[in-house]
Amino acid sequence: MSQPQTSTPKYIKFTFGGLAGMAATVFVQPLDLVKNRMQLSGEGGKARQYKNTFHAITTILRNEGIIGIYTGLSAGLLRQATYTTTRLGIYSMLFEKFSSTDGTPPNFLTKAVLGMSAGGTAAFVGTPAEISLIRMTADGRLPAAERRGYTSVFNALSRIIRDEGVLTLWRGCGPTIIRAMVVNAAQLASYSQAKQGLFSTGYFEEGILLHFCASMISGLVTTAASMPVDIAKTRIQSMKIIDGKPEYKGAIDVLSKTIKSEGILSLWKGFTPYYARLGPHTVLTFIFLEQMNKYYKQYVMGVTSSSGGI
Repeated sequence: MSQPQTSTPKYIKFTFGGLAGMAATVFVQPLDLVKNRMQLSGEGGKARQYKNTFHAITTILRNEGIIGIYTGLSAGLLRQATYTTTRLGIYSMLFEKFSSTDGTPPNFLTKAVLGMSAGGTAAFVGTPAEISLIRMTADGRLPAAERRGYTSVFNALSRIIRDEGVLTLWRGCGPTIIRAMVVNAAQLASYSQAKQGLFSTGYFEEGILLHFCASMISGLVTTAASMPVDIAKTRIQSMKIIDGKPEYKGAIDVLSKTIKSEGILSLWKGFTPYYARLGPHTVLTFIFLEQMNKYYKQYVMGVTSSSGGI
């Protein structure tokens, strides 16, 4: 007689993490595009293309249509399949490993370290999809003659390798990893902490409402903490080589030039679409993940009184 499962297999944790992120991306891809466009708008002190989030959305819809606002969806899905699969898979494994035998979760500091470890590792894995996503979503803002015209994420990857070399797929890897560590320390730790705090008030029960509220709190914390690093990452991965020289030397160069020409508040340019994207994406990702974990434990492992486990 076979022994019942006592914990979720590692491959299931990785699979659920990727599927949750991909499902969420289908809903929020337009906001990711708007965020990227706004972060590149006014670059180098030029006139801003978009006055605000609403102006950006209406301009993109008018010029590129409803299909245009979903540009880069294939890259977004591949990013989730690589980055989020690795990130949430590793975090779920570490979370379980560092929880007490009686089920008590790790403390806040431990959660933050676990989140940073998971995020940094996943960012390296996901950088090729990330650079494809940035370029595909930014393409529509350029004059027709300057557009790269990638037809899909696989076309983007193959052309980048052919035209610029395989190492270009990891351009901006440093700020991407730093951003991921900041995002994951803030997002995963603040989500777990917010969920515990809300549950302890007695006003919430384990379920979608609790997951939603914890996710929105987590999304706000993460947005404020990660935006300066995100704008550096976006501009490095979008830049072109002019006369053999890159537009930026690195993340510090991006930040210093941005502050000098656009002001320090420009580091939070695109805050609204970033949070409008990150908030719902965080909500949807964790809701999908919690529900998949819950039903796996109930119907496969036979555990009837179980939360999702994040």
